[in-house]
Amino acid sequence: RQNRFTGWADPPLTAAGRKEAVAAGQRLAAAGFRFDVAYSSRLQRARATGHLVLGASGNHDIALHHDWRLNERHYGALQGLNKARMVEQVGEDQVWRWRRAYAERPPLMAANDPYHPVHQPQWQDIPAAELPNGENLAQTRERVGAFWDGTIVPAMETGNRILIASHGNTLRALLMKLDAMSIADVESFEIPTGVPILYRFDGQGRSLGWGYLVDAGDAA
Repeated sequence: RQNRFTGWADPPLTAAGRKEAVAAGQRLAAAGFRFDVAYSSRLQRARATGHLVLGASGNHDIALHHDWRLNERHYGALQGLNKARMVEQVGEDQVWRWRRAYAERPPLMAANDPYHPVHQPQWQDIPAAELPNGENLAQTRERVGAFWDGTIVPAMETGNRILIASHGNTLRALLMKLDAMSIADVESFEIPTGVPILYRFDGQGRSLGWGYLVDAGDAA
């Protein structure tokens, strides 16, 4: 809402985000979707989204599991800064590269910064060496890919229908992995907020394609 680099900062879900999450759950309910297991990042805006979607879709009895590897990309020293002000300081092209480029990392967060994940109580159960101080999309893809291969694929192999609530950059990185999206394509790819992405897979966890679940009026 304030046009800031959010990353691992942990503000609550906005009122607009809550409305979008409920609407997404209602779309899933109208389309008859049921789930067996659900996951979200450990950031409260994604956890709230997951709970709201489960409730509005009629999946009240499903537990929501939280995994830090679904967290948003860590924006390093940019975290909390206003994007428009950074454009004024360093130019639009540089800010675009920080936000969208696959390989370019943001300025890294200093090790003694109190907002570094190693100093935050909620991340103390994660090995310090695994906690980022700033990530590019390639690094985000690596951690969400490890989550996918180690957690989601085994769950799918037993027939589970899965819901994931995460973040724009994390989902871009995941879609890149699942559908072999090129670097050029992923850098220009935008994911709308609050719109369910439907993925189907074969028995070995290979993608059979994806699309957005939209209302009939939107599709027209």
